[in-house]
Amino acid sequence: MRSTLIALRLNLVTLVLTGLLYPLAVTGAAQLLLPARANGSLVSDEAGHVVGSALIAQGFSGSGYLQPRPSAAGDNGYDATASGGSNLGPTSKKLRDRVQADLSRLQRDNPAAVGLAPAELVLTSGSGLDPEISPAAAFWQLPRIAAARGIAESRLRAIVVEHVEGRDLGFLGEPRVNVLQLNLALDRQFGKPAERAR
Repeated sequence: MRSTLIALRLNLVTLVLTGLLYPLAVTGAAQLLLPARANGSLVSDEAGHVVGSALIAQGFSGSGYLQPRPSAAGDNGYDATASGGSNLGPTSKKLRDRVQADLSRLQRDNPAAVGLAPAELVLTSGSGLDPEISPAAAFWQLPRIAAARGIAESRLRAIVVEHVEGRDLGFLGEPRVNVLQLNLALDRQFGKPAERAR
């Protein structure tokens, strides 16, 4: 009986420490030191409405917007509750067919683009939710965006350059552009493409 009481007390102390105090301490520290990141790195539009997270990709299909890399997360892609890759290997016919279809669509939608589509615009990431693409993939899409918005490509290029994030700590990772944040910057600077058409 004495051993059971000791075990129960130890269990209760461990539960309070690791199940209550530790999570509260970590959450409090995160809210104090990094409140935006602790709350999901949410991104708002000009009206203050939350339109997404800087950490999770979402699909953009309009011709006046930068498009992200394809997603295999969930049935229709970009499903944050189903993060993951397609698990299709390089010998998969299904993967080859999907990549070929995406490549054909990109070439059809971007007839003025110079060169081949960057690989990241036809290949999914491991999570299916990477919110960034390389500057080269962003520049490749600019002729389509410029035509849809009726804006000189050089003006769009300057905005892309402004939004290029460098390597973390100067040497980790690659330069990248956050698709959601850049699309919001385009809308702030030039209005939504539908508004320009009217």
